Amino acid sequence: MFERKSEPLAKPKVFYKRLITFFLLGFSMIVISLGIGTIGYMRYGKLDFTDGFYNASMILTGMGPDVQDPTEAVKIFAALYAIYSGVIFLSSITIIFAPIVHRFFHVIHMDEND
Repeated sequence: MFERKSEPLAKPKVFYKRLITFFLLGFSMIVISLGIGTIGYMRYGKLDFTDGFYNASMILTGMGPDVQDPTEAVKIFAALYAIYSGVIFLSSITIIFAPIVHRFFHVIHMDEND
């Protein structure tokens, strides 16, 4: 999907299309993860949509849950969701920035006459 070191730099049109594709992929990972967390909090924590979404987004971004007097089910769900969220959030940010980082390294490793 990316050009190799020996290949010329991708045209701006190709680069922008790549940026949009990778952004949509990373953003969809975040949205799906928020959905999983919201549904989990609604089911196990007996929270309404707003509170479930709030807690899911707090865990996904690393801030931590805000459930008052949690049950055992909520504690287990929050622990598993926190482990999952740590990996997904960092992975999605990495995916979003991959084209930019690749282009940067491609530019600095190009020969002067390229």
